[in-house]
Amino acid sequence: MTSSSAAPAPRPLPALALAFSLSLGAAISLGLTRFSYALLLPPMRDDLGWTYLLAGGMNTANAIGYLVGALVTPLLLRRHAPGSILLGGAALATVLMAVCGFLLGSPALLLQRLLAGVASAAVFVAGGLMAARLGALDARRSGLLLGVYYGGVGWGIAASSLLVPVVLAHAPEPHTWVWAWWLLALLCAACTAALAWPARVLRQLDAQGAAASTAATGATPKQARVPLRALAPSLAGYTLFGVGYIGYMTFVIALLKEQGLGTAGITWFYTLLGLAVVASARVWAGLLERSKGGGALALLNALLGVATVLPALTSAWPVVLVSGLLFGGVFLSLVASTTALVRHNLPPSQWAAGISAFTIVFAAGQIVGPTVVGAIADAAGGLARGLVFSAVALWMGAVLAWRQKPL
Repeated sequence: MTSSSAAPAPRPLPALALAFSLSLGAAISLGLTRFSYALLLPPMRDDLGWTYLLAGGMNTANAIGYLVGALVTPLLLRRHAPGSILLGGAALATVLMAVCGFLLGSPALLLQRLLAGVASAAVFVAGGLMAARLGALDARRSGLLLGVYYGGVGWGIAASSLLVPVVLAHAPEPHTWVWAWWLLALLCAACTAALAWPARVLRQLDAQGAAASTAATGATPKQARVPLRALAPSLAGYTLFGVGYIGYMTFVIALLKEQGLGTAGITWFYTLLGLAVVASARVWAGLLERSKGGGALALLNALLGVATVLPALTSAWPVVLVSGLLFGGVFLSLVASTTALVRHNLPPSQWAAGISAFTIVFAAGQIVGPTVVGAIADAAGGLARGLVFSAVALWMGAVLAWRQKPL
């Protein structure tokens, strides 16, 4: 690839170290600001008297904000370096996490979740673009480097699953859950500080990416638009991934509590799910490097549907544990598969727009998922039937993604 020769490949240790440091942005974006909410939903719902529809609406608001952020970030990337957007979004997410601990009213909490979604999208898109460019400089390990970045979400999930139950058990009454939000905000602040190094080192990649594109195509950065019609099967499959996965990540802890799983079991479940996310970077690296079309997206969607439906079928602990391990081992690699698809099929100058397009449809799917599952849970079907809906959405996404051919 010409883009690989446009700049010297970094040494192995710096490449992995930079990818790991960037992964702290993914930890903030999804692991802490979004997925920690699954642990806080039960105590907040009990304390504030929410229905499941309102509880799911909190993540719907977050997804709406994520969609807004996904639409705005490409415009920001035209004027600012990805590293600047990464740091700015991470700092804003940190402040919003702290603010959440001071809010009790539903309208204020909905607004906080919406704004946190905007910040999360900015962090995730900018970090994903930087990880893609880092992978282009070390093409042989591009799948691994992308997986390491997205695996950062797992560090955020594992950290929240270990810390939140401890805080809830020892925080003073009333509103014990507010202390958990403040502790998570401190963790976000620490991750934001650590992001300063990769943002500084990789700042030059923005200019290198534009130069590589010009050298490869002989064109200026003003190139044809991203071929959305040709990418329609994978975009549709990814939309249904957004619909399906978020129902599990919003309500699975509440379902396990309803089924009688204790605090220790839930801590083990969510921690192992997060660690499986981290491990998935190496498990699926080869698939991401080989798959040029929608095969990886289809396979991972299908496996995720299996993981999602298992807790709805049985509360047996071994099966529940398999569900968490399989879900964690797949869902962020599925996100990475879309970035890999963009890298394989589009020139570097279109990577930002391509990643943003997938982020937009992902966010649109997430808007639907929590509300529908929450409405099903409030009806006779309960949370178990809501997860069946999520699994069906994921399997439909697998069928659509399988139709995606390499461009």
